[in-house]
Amino acid sequence: MGNALVARLFDSVRRAGVGLRFETALREIIRQGDDIVGAVLSSPSGEVAIRVRKGVVLATGGIGWSRDLRERLFPDAARRLSLAPPSNTGDGILAAERIDAVIERDLESPALWMPSSVMTQADGHVSVFPHIMLDRAKPGLLAVDKSGRRFVNEADSYHDFVAAMLATSTTPAFLICDRSFIVDFGLGLVHPGTRNLRGFLEAGYLVEGETIEALARKIDVDAEQLAQTIARYNGFAATGLDEDFGRGSSELNRFNGGPRGKPNPCLRRIGSGPYYAVAVWPSDLASSAGLRTDSCGRVLSRDGKRLSGLYAVGTDASSIFRGTYPGPGTMIGPAIVFGWCAAMDAAGTLRRFLDPPR
Repeated sequence: MGNALVARLFDSVRRAGVGLRFETALREIIRQGDDIVGAVLSSPSGEVAIRVRKGVVLATGGIGWSRDLRERLFPDAARRLSLAPPSNTGDGILAAERIDAVIERDLESPALWMPSSVMTQADGHVSVFPHIMLDRAKPGLLAVDKSGRRFVNEADSYHDFVAAMLATSTTPAFLICDRSFIVDFGLGLVHPGTRNLRGFLEAGYLVEGETIEALARKIDVDAEQLAQTIARYNGFAATGLDEDFGRGSSELNRFNGGPRGKPNPCLRRIGSGPYYAVAVWPSDLASSAGLRTDSCGRVLSRDGKRLSGLYAVGTDASSIFRGTYPGPGTMIGPAIVFGWCAAMDAAGTLRRFLDPPR
C-alpha cells in the first residue's frame, strides 16, 4: 500500500547523508524581491531560519487537517474526517499563499475520497476505518441512504462511492448485511468470522436488528422502503444482473467480489436475520486541490509568474489528474516524478534531460 516504497526512499535519503529534522514544522517562506531565499522552521528547540542556495521544495502533505483549507475547499459533508496524520495541517500551502502563490480550484474534486466508519474504543481512542475493498464489493452487502434506497454501485472505487454520497447528500450511508456476511467477509472493524459482536454493538459501531424492520428503526431509515430495496437486490442476486447500478459489470468489481459468487461474484442473496448495519462517512485520503505549478513543479503566483526558487510536489501541488482518480498510485506516482523534476531544475540540470537528442 505504498509503505514499502516510502521506506525504500527514506533509506536512500539516509544513505545519501541528508540531514533530517523531526518534530519540525514550516512556519514561513522567506522571499526577497522576486526570489525565494529561505524558510523559517519551528522545532522543539525553537525557531530556526534557514537560507537556501537553490530553492525550497514544498512537500508537506497538502490540505490535511487544516481547518481553514477544509472550510474553503471541501464540501460541508466532507470536512469532518481525514485519513491524513494529525501533524499534517496544510503548512506548505498556507505559507505559499502568504507570498502570493495561488491554489488551483478548477478541479473535478478537491480531494480523493474514502468511505470510513468510526468507532470510539473503550480507552477513548477514536478508530477511523477506511472501507477500501474488503467488504463493499463482496456479495451480500448493500449501501442505502436515509430513505432506505440504494444510491451507488457498492463495488466501485472508494472515491466514486463517496462522490455518489456527496452528489446525493447521503451522509451517512449505511452498509447493510446479514450475519452470514460477517462470518464470511467481516464488516469494517469487525473481522471475518468474529463470533462475539458485543463490543461493537455496545460501542454503537455495529447496529443489529432481528428483522429488517427492527434494523431500519434503529438506524432511522424508512422500514418499508428498506425491505423493498433488499427484496429488489435479492432479485438481482438470483439473476446475476444489477439492473439499477450495474454492480459486478466491471473487471474491478468482479476482482474485488467473492471468490465463489455465481453468476455474479458481487451479488448474493441477503438471507434471514439478524441483520446488521454500519454507518460510513465521507473522508479524504489525499487532497487534489493544491498550489498551481508549471510542468517542472515550480510554484506560480496569482498573476501566473513563477516564484523563483519555490517548488511544490506531492499533494502540496494541484493534482495533474484534475481531481479524478484513475487508480492506486495517483498521488505517490506524480510526487516521485515532480520531486525529481524540482530537484533537477533547482540544480540547473533539468534541461539536458528534456532537450531532444541530436
